[in-house]
Amino acid sequence: MNIEIRYFSRTGHTKTMARTVASVLGKTARSLDVPLGEEKVDILLLGTSVYYAGVDKAVKKFISTLTPDKVGKVICFGSAGIIDSSYAQVKGLLQKQGVNVDDREFHCRGEMFKIHAGHPDEKDLADLKAWTEGLSLL
Repeated sequence: MNIEIRYFSRTGHTKTMARTVASVLGKTARSLDVPLGEEKVDILLLGTSVYYAGVDKAVKKFISTLTPDKVGKVICFGSAGIIDSSYAQVKGLLQKQGVNVDDREFHCRGEMFKIHAGHPDEKDLADLKAWTEGLSLL
């Protein structure tokens, strides 16, 4: 099974989360700047975050390159300081591309201007690790 991990992070929070996911799966987490290869990706774990209540244009651009013949399924993870999750926004963008989006999602708080200071913290990362282990992808 071809599993890839991609993330977008301005502050490093989602990068840390992506590396946690990667460590569980024995994979490498790469930023969205690294395109997917030629081989179809069965599962893409996509790490995003929300800035000013919206998905960054870099995430939108990356998603616009995805098609059902390139990606079998996307599983989302991420953080946000204010809104509950970026899942609905990301799912909508992926569905417009015709890409299958898994219902399983991991979300935690992210630090934003001292709000939720220190998040994602060690407990958040332990929860993410447990969630990733529970995906049973390998």
